[in-house]
Amino acid sequence: MKFPPKIEITEVGPRDGFQNIKEWIPTETKLKIIDWLITCGLKKIEATSFVNPKAVPQMADAAEVITTLKQKYSDVTFTALAPNLRGVRSAIEAGADEVAYIISASERHNFENTKQTIDQSLEGLGEVVKIAGGTKIMLAIPTTFNCPWTGKVPVENVIKIIEYGLAVGVSEIGLGDTIGSANPLQVEELLDILKLKFPLLSPVLHFHDTRGMGLANVIAAMQAGATKFETSVGGLGGCPFAPGASGNIATEDLVNMLEGMTIQTGIDIEKLMKAVSRTKEVLSVPIISHMASALDCVV
Repeated sequence: MKFPPKIEITEVGPRDGFQNIKEWIPTETKLKIIDWLITCGLKKIEATSFVNPKAVPQMADAAEVITTLKQKYSDVTFTALAPNLRGVRSAIEAGADEVAYIISASERHNFENTKQTIDQSLEGLGEVVKIAGGTKIMLAIPTTFNCPWTGKVPVENVIKIIEYGLAVGVSEIGLGDTIGSANPLQVEELLDILKLKFPLLSPVLHFHDTRGMGLANVIAAMQAGATKFETSVGGLGGCPFAPGASGNIATEDLVNMLEGMTIQTGIDIEKLMKAVSRTKEVLSVPIISHMASALDCVV
């Protein structure tokens, strides 16, 4: 079994983790949680999303979150998610270092998420790259493996979107197991296909742990050469536009596993567990990670 010596982790809790929480999280609280995460050594954080606040009320303070963070930190990369050109413009204006533009590999999920067809979203991506300036654009592809409505997603859908993204000049490609139903063999097979088609591609993997296969999928992805993963503090998160899309892989669970495998992350697990404990105290939802349960958030 061959594994990389180092893994890059992007913390997505402040966006993916918070978006499904119905009770309003004060902006000050969101910023405190991000502060705690940064003290652990996390250098890339998806801080918010620029979406219609009627659809995702929790993200109504997106501009304030990004602006405040950019004024405070110069050595951390702050990303924001946006489903359309309007959201991308707002993220760029607020100062986001990188914007994740969403195009689902499932036609049905893409419409539920963005009210656009895949082709319409691809056309929008071309416009996004044109206006990006110095802001990096990540092409994030949800439902890479399976769709909650239509089942297994054809790999041809994924290839088509990646080809277009690379052609117009996106900086990075993200692959998402939105409903947490992928299995290690499925992950390995897809990454092997993509490696042959796009030899220089180094995708970011975003796994959910809905069915308990999140870390197993990370192992399969690393064996296939992947070195970049997105995780969420406490295992929080889920897509509000995909039935059954519950929590992400917990950042602390992944760091604990990798540390035991002597794979470097640059993250201090003890400080991370303190951040988890503090996050548990200020949020109204349960922390469901294995590490939090094993240690009861006591460090």
